[in-house]
Amino acid sequence: MDVETLMAQAADLQSKISAAQDSLAKQHVRGIGGNGAVVVTMTGKYDILSVVVQPGALESGAENVSRYVFDAYKDAKEKADILIEKTMNAVTGSLNE
Repeated sequence: MDVETLMAQAADLQSKISAAQDSLAKQHVRGIGGNGAVVVTMTGKYDILSVVVQPGALESGAENVSRYVFDAYKDAKEKADILIEKTMNAVTGSLNE
């Protein structure tokens, strides 16, 4: 394989990766904590879009609400990780062949 072909393939891969990253920025995942007491919405690039705390959650105390927020964030991040892995594998999967 010559250098020109390799450079063209690299440019094509870079373009596909850039498009995948743009797509991830537009996709949203939701994480839930405290059985729905808190919902965190983030993009596939880990940008937090919203944190919603149900009014009833406040009655459980600040320490519990903090844990619910953390759990919701962690759930959303895990979902974003899966989304990122699937999206990037779709782009780079041909490299493993």
